[in-house]
Amino acid sequence: MAKKMTKVKLFKDYGEYKDDVFVAVNGESYLIQRGVEVEVPDYIAEVLEHSAQQDEKTQQLMAQTQALYQQKAAAL
Repeated sequence: MAKKMTKVKLFKDYGEYKDDVFVAVNGESYLIQRGVEVEVPDYIAEVLEHSAQQDEKTQQLMAQTQALYQQKAAAL
């Protein structure tokens, strides 16, 4: 059965987001190069999307926690 393929392009910088991304689903693994459009099975693209969403939520929580800490520190 043919896999449904999806094009993805992962963000690349020369700092935190410079390395390739390893993704594995049910024993099938991919090493995805950043900064280049590649085709991957749709379920791999879904894993990448969920990871990006979780990273965004983590950043939001960190910003909220830092703001709360700064408010409490200023009140001392």
